[in-house]
Amino acid sequence: MAETASFLVSSNPSPTLPQNITTIRTIAESPGLTSIPSAYTFTPTPHDQVVSETQVSLPVIDYSLLTSGTPHQRSKIVHDLGKACQNWGFFLMINHGVPESLVRSMIDGCRGFFDLPEEEKEEYRGKHVLDPIRCGTSFNASVEKVFFWKDFLKILSHPVFHSPSKPAGFSETSLEYSKRAREVARKLLKGISESLGLEPNYVEKALNLEQGLQVIAANFYPPCPQPELAMGMPPHSDHGLLTFLIHNGISGLQVQHKGKWVNINGIPNSILVNIGDHLEILSNGKYRSVLHRAMVNNKATRISIAIAHGPSLDTVVSPAPELLEIEKKAAAYIGIKYKEYLEIHQSNKLDEKCNLDRLRI
Repeated sequence: MAETASFLVSSNPSPTLPQNITTIRTIAESPGLTSIPSAYTFTPTPHDQVVSETQVSLPVIDYSLLTSGTPHQRSKIVHDLGKACQNWGFFLMINHGVPESLVRSMIDGCRGFFDLPEEEKEEYRGKHVLDPIRCGTSFNASVEKVFFWKDFLKILSHPVFHSPSKPAGFSETSLEYSKRAREVARKLLKGISESLGLEPNYVEKALNLEQGLQVIAANFYPPCPQPELAMGMPPHSDHGLLTFLIHNGISGLQVQHKGKWVNINGIPNSILVNIGDHLEILSNGKYRSVLHRAMVNNKATRISIAIAHGPSLDTVVSPAPELLEIEKKAAAYIGIKYKEYLEIHQSNKLDEKCNLDRLRI
């Protein structure tokens, strides 16, 4: 069994970004860099266990059986989908119909954005979590004591589509990818609704997915000279219902399962799917959002793209009354408007599932 370090915030009380440096890429490309600034240093604690995905039974969901399988195949995949949501909160989706060429173009487009000169990205350095296009570094540098080894680009792609004007062709690629992902998510959520014993369209109607929020979040993790001291992203869960994740083939994602961290590499042309906090709320805790984190390395740049699918901003998400009736259970979570939860989630430090924990009854 392999062991690796988990991380606690360094005791440095008020580190600041080096003067005139706004991106981790700028720091990573500094000539002669052999150690990381103290503002990015986490103190390791050597008690976490890490295993490879080959050592565990990682759920794999064949999306094609959900949409075009026989009645028996579809019934089985709905059951398997429910088990994956209940036991893992995470699964690999294959045969999803999103062209591999489109996935590659999406990754190349995001790389192109991060490659732009800093002055060309300046107009997108937004402040508010619901700014339609926003780029920056770390997660929320205004409240963090220690910063994360990543730059990001966040785009609101639904109900109104937005995109940076550069690089050339990125707007068209991200529009097509967001449409394809949204259609896959819609059908996946029908299967998840059925797995809960609800009508297929329950989630779509109850949470007003026609006006649902979709967010593209691209993350850029450059090589780090001391990866054992830095973090790409800390342990956290995602807001929303489902998040799809693709990457450029460089590993770094770890998912928590039964007290251990599982290194996730994926299957070629698969999409990683994880359950969001609001599906946990809707299912009254039957399905669980999963803690995951991003590690960094000292050899290659990792680019990952998450696309989060959520309810409409004005929807109040609470445990489904029909499910409470079926299972004869009391509500375990307080209802909250999605916009309010999103603003709390994105305006604070990432700290495991602390925002969701506040809603538990």
